[in-house]
Amino acid sequence: MNPSRQFYRRGLNHKGLNESLVDSVDATPVSFVDVRRRFGFRSISVGRWVTEQERDRAAGLFYDALVDLMTILQGPETLISLRGALSFQYGIGGRPGISAFYNPSARSFSLAKNAGPGSIAHEWFHALDHYLADKAFSDVSSDCYASEAWLSEATPVAHPINDYLFACFRAIFLDENSDKPSELVRISLQVDKAQGCNYFSKPVELCARAFEAFVQDSQISNNFLVSGTKATEEARMGLYPTGAHRERINSAFQNYFSCLGYALQARSG
Repeated sequence: MNPSRQFYRRGLNHKGLNESLVDSVDATPVSFVDVRRRFGFRSISVGRWVTEQERDRAAGLFYDALVDLMTILQGPETLISLRGALSFQYGIGGRPGISAFYNPSARSFSLAKNAGPGSIAHEWFHALDHYLADKAFSDVSSDCYASEAWLSEATPVAHPINDYLFACFRAIFLDENSDKPSELVRISLQVDKAQGCNYFSKPVELCARAFEAFVQDSQISNNFLVSGTKATEEARMGLYPTGAHRERINSAFQNYFSCLGYALQARSG
């Protein structure tokens, strides 16, 4: 990470007891040990080519981003680490042209040293989508994602919280008043066809981008956590939800995470 690069943040002051919104371009001085201890990640690994200065700065930025995400989702720390099932890597296992990725076989998400910032919300939702598959559906494989299972009409596990999750998928994938594909799905298919690929229209990618938009639309702003759903080329192409569709998705996510967070808080209380 470029030590001189600044990241805009408007969120809770995690450094003290002040709960008002503050503007900040830097992060709380904490270590990755503090990050793992607070959120309960299964493991956190840092690449050998990450300098001490880069590591320490990244740890603070990552800590603030995760606390901001936890605040937006109205859940406890265990939600962020998926009850300790999730691992995190920084500056390890980079792939050409890819700034961040989630590895379902290892249940780990990775951020590149220089290009990963802004991708946390996207990759974290991949992890959640994967984690929820066998909690929301009874007949899925270990590499399946909940979004894929919903589209393939896998057998749902009856539970009120799952109903809220399924409402999120319906809001993302389908038109409001029909079972036809939503505008987001249609545009994503068109872009994939034009580019000769199969990426933007994948269920897991559609949902991760929709979640990014939900996070970026919150009152807390942190472009180390999420960026690019409004003023990028992909946004201009329509690869993120817009208008009334975006509002409908945001409302569905709000309902789901409010219910999930309440249940998790009650269980840990």
